[in-house]
Amino acid sequence: MVDVAIVGAGPYGLSVAAHLRRAGVSFCIFGRPMDSWQAHMPKGMLLKSDGFASTIDDPEQKVTLKQFCHERGIPYADMGIPVRLDTFLAFGLAFKGQLLPDLENKLVADIEQMSDGFTLTLEDGEKVKVRQVVLAIGITHFQHVPSNLAQLPAKFVSHSFQHSDLEPFRGRRVVVIGGGASASDLAGLLHQGGADVQLVARDPKLNFHNKPNPNQRRSWWHRLRHPQSGLGPGLRSRCYCEAPHWFRRLPEGLRLKIVKKHLGPSGGWFAKDMVVGKVPLMLGCTPERAEVEGDHVRLQVRAADGTQHIIEADHIICATGYRVDVNRLRFLNPGLRSKLKTLEGSPVLSAHFESSVSGLFFVGVAAANSFGPLMRFAYGAGYTAHRLTLALAKARAYSKSSVSNASVVRVAE
Repeated sequence: MVDVAIVGAGPYGLSVAAHLRRAGVSFCIFGRPMDSWQAHMPKGMLLKSDGFASTIDDPEQKVTLKQFCHERGIPYADMGIPVRLDTFLAFGLAFKGQLLPDLENKLVADIEQMSDGFTLTLEDGEKVKVRQVVLAIGITHFQHVPSNLAQLPAKFVSHSFQHSDLEPFRGRRVVVIGGGASASDLAGLLHQGGADVQLVARDPKLNFHNKPNPNQRRSWWHRLRHPQSGLGPGLRSRCYCEAPHWFRRLPEGLRLKIVKKHLGPSGGWFAKDMVVGKVPLMLGCTPERAEVEGDHVRLQVRAADGTQHIIEADHIICATGYRVDVNRLRFLNPGLRSKLKTLEGSPVLSAHFESSVSGLFFVGVAAANSFGPLMRFAYGAGYTAHRLTLALAKARAYSKSSVSNASVVRVAE
């Protein structure tokens, strides 16, 4: 029986696997490498995180994004040069190739709890028995489409997660709904790709990050008040990066509030030039309803002053984020899902990412309500992989010790 199965091969899954390999813990890892980035992010996108924060964690620091870019002549800086999506994707595949060549490019169809661990059924019917399972599924399964739009046929409404290639929208009328990075990125790229696009957002203004200036001289007081972090500048962001274990000890209501409010909807600094002055904006407007009329869709929005407006389009893209809900993980056996203790849809986790089901761990965005905003970003993969590996290595040592002691007892008897 294998010690650990990792389900998911994005930044978190790959990082955990690399750490487990170094620790000598036997594991298998399943999933399509970097699938969310390869199949569900728009081509041409730039990552909002700085270069130093856009990485996958090698415990020996031999395979890093900085090194990858240097070897291939790709412009890179810890801060100031946005990381291209295709660069990050290629880095992830190179990381997999160098450190995890035995990754199985298969999806898991079912996970069932057994008396001595778990049985995973793969998409081809193969069954694998393991002692523990780490779910590193990222944002997959958690796309959120507002209920007043979800009833529309797929021809007329979709989620931003569904679009990698924007070419089919060339020459078509598209409404993008949302005020965050996904919305501004999509709107800008659609405009560049020849679509007739409008952006609708509830907030009265779009927010964008400030362009970092790594050469700027800052006073010691400014550095103290606004330290740099993997989540951007700011004392709170620095604390959330450095002490997720302390975040977990905060009162439940405060944790939920911080996860929802900290680093609210905002685009990368580079997206501002792609959108402002180029894409028609309808800000402070709330989508109320939509209906199909012939071969197009009519979207009704209400402005802050109460006035209503009708927008006609060929398609609506909801860049409305993600909401974790373990009940949407249909590959978890129903009996297993029913045992999970949750908080607003997210699993309640121990200090080592273990759920209420012994041996079942969650990492990434599903861990945000327990460990804070850091878990929503690739930068959190390093902390997660290190802390989780300590727990899994300890469990493996305990298991081997128990087997050894049992053998001694049987011999004595």
